[in-house]
This record gives sequence, structure tokens and C-alpha cells, in this order.
Amino acid sequence: MVYSVTMTESDPTRAVPQISRAADADIAASTAVEKSAAHPTDPVSERLGLTDRGRDIDRLRDTDLANEIEFLTARARSVGSYRANSTLATLNLRVRSYSVLSLACSGQNPSQRELAGFLSLDPSQIVALVDHLESLDAVARAQDPRDRRSKVIVATPHGQALYRQATAAIQVSADRSLHNLTPAEREQLRSLLRRIAFEPAN
Repeated sequence: MVYSVTMTESDPTRAVPQISRAADADIAASTAVEKSAAHPTDPVSERLGLTDRGRDIDRLRDTDLANEIEFLTARARSVGSYRANSTLATLNLRVRSYSVLSLACSGQNPSQRELAGFLSLDPSQIVALVDHLESLDAVARAQDPRDRRSKVIVATPHGQALYRQATAAIQVSADRSLHNLTPAEREQLRSLLRRIAFEPAN
């Protein structure tokens, strides 16, 4: 233990041992590590307020907003995207770049315009995403046989391998986000979301 020396007013010659700030910080850090080891948490869950350490949002769960479908779908998307981005980061990908890579690996040879429409993104955002994937040697731009003025996005062999890794990572993330749902409930959720996302409104 490290000590510093302080002279008291009553006896200026007497040294009183005190824990230095550095030692105090070491003890605090050690205590935090011990607590963390005793109560491991998922940092993503903690960030989203889904653990005992992030229960500050509990008192807001009975509000009207917490029962609105639009809010619930938005929050569910936020939870899923945050986890997926954290998982994909090791592959230098994020949800949006993974989505472009997935479509490039689909065999459909989508154009940049089709990608923008399907992913509900601005064309300039698609350009940036494709540029990033090209820098990873994951995709390439090729002439669109249907329209020579347009480019299609195709996956490279490295991109195909990267996609397989990313898909496995996404599955781990999805299992974490949907762990409270049974397989049947997951399929029901998928069916409902597809109806909302792709079926035209009346």
C-alpha cells in the first residue's frame, strides 16, 4: 500500500499515514473488477437499459408511449441494430453495409438504385456503402446487362466468405435479442414484420 505523509496541526513532527490518490484509485479499480467478475453483464444490454444496472427506464415502461406499436417497433429495431453493429464491428461491417453485402451475395445482381429503394436509403448513402465494401474487396461494380447506364453490385469470392462470417455473427446477435421468444413466436414475428414491410397499404 502506498502512503503519503501529512503533518498534523497538533504535532507537526508526527507523520500520519494516508492512502494516496493513486493507491485509492487502484483499490477502486480492483473493487470494480471484483464486482464485475461476480456479476457479469452484457455491455450492449447494459447500454440499452436491459440489465439490473440499467433499470432507470423501468418506471417509464407503464407510459402510453411504451404501448404504442410505432414506438415499440422503433425501439426493437434500435435494440437489434445496436447489438448487430457491436457484433459485426470485428468484421469491419455494420448493419447497413451487411445489408448491401447480403443483397450482393443473393445472386440477384442488384443495381445501386434497387439497393437504395429496397433498403430505404438515399442513393448517396448506397454509394458510400458500396465504396466501403469495395475497399474490403467484398463487392465490385459491374455493367448492368439490362441498362448500360447503370451498374450492378456483385460479390467477390472474398465477399462471399465475409458474408458467411457476418451471417453467423448476425445469428448470434439475433439469438441474443430474441432469446425471450420461442421458435414459433420468432416465425410469427417474421411473418408479421414482412406483412408490414412489404405488403402495400390500403
